[in-house]
Amino acid sequence: MEGSVDAQGVPTSSGHALRPQTLLLALFGDHVLGRGVAVATGGVIAVLNRLGVGEHATRAAVTRMTRRGLLRPVRRGRQVFLALAPRGVAVLEDGLRRLEAEIVDRAWDGRWTLLAFSVPETRRADRHALRTHLGWAGFAPLRSGLWISPRGTDVSRVLSELDLLDHAEVFRAEATLWTDPVRIAREAWDLPAIAAGHQGFLDRWSGEYSGELDDLSRRTRITAEWLLLIRQDPRLPMALLPPTWPGIRAQELFRTRQSQLAGAASEPAAALLTPIPYDEARHPSANV
Repeated sequence: MEGSVDAQGVPTSSGHALRPQTLLLALFGDHVLGRGVAVATGGVIAVLNRLGVGEHATRAAVTRMTRRGLLRPVRRGRQVFLALAPRGVAVLEDGLRRLEAEIVDRAWDGRWTLLAFSVPETRRADRHALRTHLGWAGFAPLRSGLWISPRGTDVSRVLSELDLLDHAEVFRAEATLWTDPVRIAREAWDLPAIAAGHQGFLDRWSGEYSGELDDLSRRTRITAEWLLLIRQDPRLPMALLPPTWPGIRAQELFRTRQSQLAGAASEPAAALLTPIPYDEARHPSANV
């Protein structure tokens, strides 16, 4: 069920590898976010090693996350601990909201958000950044320069940060006449691929556990896998999906497994991570 691992990432049956950063985010979301602690770097390395990620790959991921403002090294004597930096807190809080959100919208009002934009060729990097943000926000391209979402998503902050407000228009609209919302959803999103991801999750995590991973590793991995899945799932309205959509059962299974593993994972997490008190407000610039 749990598959094999390598030093670079943890492959899943869907073909998407769980990169060390995804595993680190899952680990810090479980055991650091909101707890006012920093955790031992050596313990973090040990946890990922149990998941098949080598020390070099973990240290490289930590370095990248530190440079991106997600983590912050904190020295206590000779030992180095890792705390969440403000951006890391924001990213994990957003991830927590996504973990708590329902995988489908059961109360859709039939309205779409349409975003039309035209970004100059000289700003190719900004165009790529916009598309990345839109995908994360649940949008998908319907036509060239036209992206859609079935939710009333506010994209003004993203457009403003990229200085693209003058290059985009936003509309709220309903499908009419011969336009079939179900067909629109099939054209905009790769629903078979999304469904296959959920089915793969069900196949891996249903049934009895094997002895390959301990409870801490299982909880870290299942959370990381689910984070990867919901990043790719726009959480569409049920009215646009097949009646047997596997995402519903996958979410139920995730919540059940995560709850079952919570208590069992806490003791080995404390032993390995050796958390120490850390107050971001009192040590805003603490580092190595």
